Parts: sequence; C-alpha cells; structure tokens
Amino acid sequence: MPQVLIVTGDAAEDLEVFYPYQRLLEEGYEVHIAAPSRKKLQFVVHDFVEDFDTFTEKPGHSWPADVALAEVDPADYAALVIPGGRAPEYLRLNVDFQRVVDHFFDVGKPVAHVCHAALALAPLGVLKGRRTAAWPACAPDVENGGGVFVNESAVVDGNMVSARAWNDHPAWMGAFVALLRRQAPVDA
Repeated sequence: MPQVLIVTGDAAEDLEVFYPYQRLLEEGYEVHIAAPSRKKLQFVVHDFVEDFDTFTEKPGHSWPADVALAEVDPADYAALVIPGGRAPEYLRLNVDFQRVVDHFFDVGKPVAHVCHAALALAPLGVLKGRRTAAWPACAPDVENGGGVFVNESAVVDGNMVSARAWNDHPAWMGAFVALLRRQAPVDA
C-alpha cells in the first residue's frame, strides 16, 4: 500500500490537516504525520468574524505526530501534503523539512499544499517558475520565491497541486487524488 506523508506542526490549521488525512485514508493510502518532533500536536481553527480585517484563531484538535522529520526517509513515501496555518512559518527553518521537500520536488512525486504552506515552500526555491495557489495574503511570498500566484481553488502545475484555504478542499483534494491515482495507485 503506498504511503503519503503529511508534514505539519503545532498551530497548523485543523481542517487542512484532517481533511487530507481522512480523504487519503478513504482512498486506501497509508498516511503518516511528520512534525519537528514526535509529540502530540496542537492544531488551530481559523475563522472569520464580522468586523475583523483578518481571520481569527481558536484552539483546535490535538493529534500525535507519527514520526519526527529527522526520522523521515522521503523515499518511503509516494506523495507529500503540506497543510497551512502557522506551522509553515517555523517548518521552513527546519533542515529536515527542507530535505524532505527537496526530495519530492527533485524526483517529481506528487505534492499538495494549501493556504500558508507557500510560506514554507517559497524560500526553498521549489515554486520558482510554477503556478501556485495560496492564501491571497501569501501572494507576495509566492512571487518573491519566483512563483506565479493564482487565485483559484485548485491549481495543478506538474506534480504540484495547491489551493487557497480549507474552503477549497473538495477541488484541491479531488485534483490531488486524481494525480495520485495515476502516479501511485493503491492497488498497484
């Protein structure tokens, strides 16, 4: 059974972790969550409140990381998913995160990212010359990383599938699952 790696951490957006996790399990993939350390992670919920200029943040669910990033052999995984929230802000500084991401882009395996995950990818150079969605406030980060920001619900650029936020999940995961079915089918 092919394995999919979700890389995240504390303060990741709750829905952006659990929706792909559960959707990929439904497809028959084995899914592992990796974080900077093997521990119980605390996710957050971003929501919109009338009269706020930005979203608000509330405590979400907690969930254990299956593996620490330093322990990950990316060759064991068929695909990578990077949720948004605030976790990407500090994941981008982690050398093992960089090593894992580089592997997936270097060998062309499927990568899905959503919302603020672009903050972690842009400094690594993997968005250079690529079309990608992200939370609209991350457009300057995408562009500074050499990418082309696209304000759409599911943007496919080669092996990469991206989306703006959790409300894009059906289109985002639909496109990603279609890519996975071609490149890493469950019953292969």
